[in-house]
Amino acid sequence: MRKERVASVLEREISNIVTQEIGDPRLGFITITNVVVSSDLKVATVFFSSLDNKAETYKTLIRAKGYIRSILAHRVSLRSIPDLVFEIDDSYEHGKKIDELFKTISTDNKE
Repeated sequence: MRKERVASVLEREISNIVTQEIGDPRLGFITITNVVVSSDLKVATVFFSSLDNKAETYKTLIRAKGYIRSILAHRVSLRSIPDLVFEIDDSYEHGKKIDELFKTISTDNKE
């Protein structure tokens, strides 16, 4: 229960920090899609999607990790701020690929 609340707060705050406070143009259009916190609250895996170059966005987030954690320390009242691990969320592309497969199957069945 606490793990989910912490994840929700972190997701909201990290999203605000990344979209409104980091002025790096390499981030482009980015969305924080999910945050998963480990059971001991020491590691938070932050999933993101981006319409721009995902590799460049990933590198930029890695470089800004310390800055993001320092801002979180002022905004979130936790004993210790979890280490942030960034992961590219490719679920949209995966869903798009599955949709295309379904369309192909549907077209094959009509013929």
